[in-house]
Amino acid sequence: MKAQDVLPDGEDFTTINGRTLRKGSVAAFLANARILEDAGTSAADRQAAEQDFASLIPTLDALGLFDVFELRSPFLREEVARHRAAISPVPAAASPNA
Repeated sequence: MKAQDVLPDGEDFTTINGRTLRKGSVAAFLANARILEDAGTSAADRQAAEQDFASLIPTLDALGLFDVFELRSPFLREEVARHRAAISPVPAAASPNA
């Protein structure tokens, strides 16, 4: 499968599992993860990155990203698990990849 098979040229979003997903969500998540992992990040930049990072978790859940990939960083894994638990009726610990 190619990228254009998932999101054709000229389209900025798609719907998967009932959730509207914007183009660039994975790249934005990765950029925020890098900011959060950078010890030199200012408090204001860290706070903005934390909010953006958390807001993308439901989107990446809908894509199934966390079912396929495991975050290497213990901090990022804990943050994802914490946010998933807060938005899901099923405890994150019940998920095999939480």
